[in-house]
Amino acid sequence: MNALVPLPVILPLTATGLSLFVGPHLRSLHRLISITVLTAVLAVDVILLFEADRTGPLAVHLGDFAPPLGVTLVADRLSALMLTLSGAVTLIVLVYALGQDMADREDRAPLAVFHPAYLVLVAGVSCTFLAGDLVNLYVGFEIMLMASFVLLTVGGTEPRLRAGSTYVVVSLVSSLVFLAAIAVAYAAAGTVNFAQLSVRLAEVPDGVRMLIEALLLTVFGVKAAVFPVAAWLPDSYPTAPAPITAVFAGLLTKVGVYSMIRAETLLFPGNHLSPVLMAIAFASMLIGILGAVAQTDLKRLLSFTLVSHIGFMLYGLALGSRDGIGGAIVYTAHHITVQTTLFLAAGLLEKRYGTTELTRLGGAARTAPLIAVLWFVPAMNLAGIPPLSGFLGKLGLMRAGAADGGVDAYVLLGAVAVTSVLTLYVMAKVWNLAFWRAEPAPLPAEGVVLEDSDEDEEGPVVPAGRAGGGATPTGVCVRTTTRIPHVMTSATAGAVALGLAYTVLATPLTGVADRSASELLARAPYIEAVLHP
Repeated sequence: MNALVPLPVILPLTATGLSLFVGPHLRSLHRLISITVLTAVLAVDVILLFEADRTGPLAVHLGDFAPPLGVTLVADRLSALMLTLSGAVTLIVLVYALGQDMADREDRAPLAVFHPAYLVLVAGVSCTFLAGDLVNLYVGFEIMLMASFVLLTVGGTEPRLRAGSTYVVVSLVSSLVFLAAIAVAYAAAGTVNFAQLSVRLAEVPDGVRMLIEALLLTVFGVKAAVFPVAAWLPDSYPTAPAPITAVFAGLLTKVGVYSMIRAETLLFPGNHLSPVLMAIAFASMLIGILGAVAQTDLKRLLSFTLVSHIGFMLYGLALGSRDGIGGAIVYTAHHITVQTTLFLAAGLLEKRYGTTELTRLGGAARTAPLIAVLWFVPAMNLAGIPPLSGFLGKLGLMRAGAADGGVDAYVLLGAVAVTSVLTLYVMAKVWNLAFWRAEPAPLPAEGVVLEDSDEDEEGPVVPAGRAGGGATPTGVCVRTTTRIPHVMTSATAGAVALGLAYTVLATPLTGVADRSASELLARAPYIEAVLHP
């Protein structure tokens, strides 16, 4: 089974070469390659999850070079679970994107870049989850950065290029800090392999060890978009096409969360920075959700809820207990799917009505009842309505906080409760404005100049300054709607079903999360699998 460990990275990279080789005009072949490869990757991920849960961590030294010289890939319970979730989500989003025909937007470009860039992104995500050392974790981040910049700027519009530039600048600065952390770690311990570092860092002076930990947490915090290094996210994600925003929101921030869990449990045991993590979690929860309350654009609103709910995962990590880390893992699994689903549903609204501005929407529950259902279920899941997985994840975190008994843990319990109530308020606000209320009254369109618009990319032709409408010969502005491809709604329904499956399969999921937490805190199974295979 160890031979399967590199496949989630190798298969997408191989498919990228094939996709570039076939050229931009054989669109059906591009689709076939992408769907086939991502299905195969998901199958491998599931096998790795069952095997890691049954026998313990699976480690591979590429080229048969032992640490610290060789490249080590490790699939333990946590990384295999994250691989499986990312495989399912990326496959669903790919189907959604094909329904939206994103690949066909590349007619004006010299190469069809969507499929190759998407496959490289999948390879980068898999590389980060499997990386057994700091250098290859860095490589995984850079692969994701390269692919995500391409995907973020698909279409080449000015807002996307501007947002993409901000994203790249922030990512490059964090990459420089990451390189500095790697350099300090190697100078102090003589290795960057996780298993060896976990042993040797105990002998490093406290100040140096604290510096390495602070640098790594800063880097991973930027990737996870925690406060106060999250300002880039609400300005970057909403400008991208809906499928790209969905996969970014669902996965890329969780790569940062995963890296924080891995570093804090394996490299820096003892939970020395618990007060700092508690403070970051508190600020991320409340400031993020208050930002969401103030928004009237649906994509920006969801981006702020994303920042807020990252705080829940940090809360579990900050507790440092088996129940706390297990709760963080359950909530991470839940949030990957639910946040992705909400952005996909927002994309359906944008495709149907040409806008995600809540003040210009209304009556969608009557005119698009299927979209209303596909929004309502994950929205209630995010808000934590019983018995959905969002409620189960929050309940686990709150029980872990109560068991901790510390003052800061109880303060965070209050923040969890307040954030949950405000999340419900935000979801109710979206439902009322976009779905429940009557359609807004039409506004006069006299003196408004029509702009050219690419219907496939931004929706139907609309008057300048008023997305989601069209001008009639009488000069009255009315809302224009577009038919939604069945593939898009089917993919979104699949994401909703996956989120509901977490509720049905709560006992197995919680069991895997608890066993993962125990394995992380024990550290010995991981170290033995790498150093003494």
